[in-house]
Amino acid sequence: MRYIIIIFISLLPLVSVAQLTAPGMNALRYASYPSTPGSNDPVFIFCNSTGNQKGSLQAVSPGGVGPFSFVWSKWSDDTKSFSISIKSDLSSLSSSCTGLDEGGYRVRITNGNGYDKSLTGWIFLDNPYALAKLQNFTCDYVALSGKAAIDTFFYKDPADGNFIKLRNAVGFNWSSTPSSTIPYPDLEINPVTFTPPLENVTYKLAVVDSFKCSSESSFPYTSIHVKADFSVDPEKGEAPLKVRFTNKSIRGDYIKWEFGDDSISTVTDSITHIYYRPGEYSIKLTAESKLHCIDSMRFDKVVVDPSDLNIPNVFTPNGDGINDYFNLDSKSLRSISVEIFSKSGIMVYRFYGDKARLDGWKGWDGNVNSSSIKATPGVYYYIIRAKGWDDKIYDGTEYRGFLYLYR
Repeated sequence: MRYIIIIFISLLPLVSVAQLTAPGMNALRYASYPSTPGSNDPVFIFCNSTGNQKGSLQAVSPGGVGPFSFVWSKWSDDTKSFSISIKSDLSSLSSSCTGLDEGGYRVRITNGNGYDKSLTGWIFLDNPYALAKLQNFTCDYVALSGKAAIDTFFYKDPADGNFIKLRNAVGFNWSSTPSSTIPYPDLEINPVTFTPPLENVTYKLAVVDSFKCSSESSFPYTSIHVKADFSVDPEKGEAPLKVRFTNKSIRGDYIKWEFGDDSISTVTDSITHIYYRPGEYSIKLTAESKLHCIDSMRFDKVVVDPSDLNIPNVFTPNGDGINDYFNLDSKSLRSISVEIFSKSGIMVYRFYGDKARLDGWKGWDGNVNSSSIKATPGVYYYIIRAKGWDDKIYDGTEYRGFLYLYR
């Protein structure tokens, strides 16, 4: 019980002090008067984005013996005092004033038992200013132009009527919908982007001040910019290598393909190109719009494998799907000649192919001269000649040897 009494007594000062508040305010600051450094009258800020905002004040009696009388007045620059009468509420415990313009207000609270207290507060209606517009644009950049401004507020020293500036600062931020690149959007009020949007956007400038009051301005921007883009499939392989170039350019009304092998195409859609000679190729795509905006993209690199030839010495044509053909481990060969002989010197298989015929060649299936007669297991002799797309010749003793057939 003793602790409850102590708590109650400690709360008495809180409920016995008259209060001045501002319902609906957005920020609260405190006045600092040079003439009376100890005074800290509240400064109430209302955000006024619509231009129709008004202030409101509410005074609450200190409790105790009532009723109380509330007499409201407003600051006058002519008399340098709170001499403009506003309203009076008699025999009440609280009083409110609404629809208030900017300025200083004072309420005097009294009762019939000697209580007499005056409360002072200042009201400001804050409306930052934002203006966003297009400064300039070309094929390569977009320049934005912005303005950001804030209201300057002054309250008065009640002792002498001198003006005292209320601190306020401005901040801003550029953005766009959909999102696009804007360099230093909260540092440059007139930013320039050299990564212009490739789709139509709405640019917006948001301005906010120290009191968290804000304003926005926006405008639509229709993109004219060009982006050259394409994909490559495959990027590597043996000759002849068929590569599909898929055009993904934006506003590429006119297209120029440079394939890196001295060939050029102006096909606007996707295109397939064949590389015959082994090597590395750099591909360039140039895209141009009807407004003559140009962009290009280079792809490094498409790799066509050099020719190569390796010859196995064993195969097992038993129909199990594993090593059923005598074929060559090769890359980028232009032509192949294969001759296979039995131990007695009888030719059992012969193949010559180039280009499309070579692409469809599976190898020797172990049948005699492509008949239904199966070659007997044993040792066979092969002679192989080939030519690569890089003009390398495969001929000689290293391409003559023995082959073992197992079933």
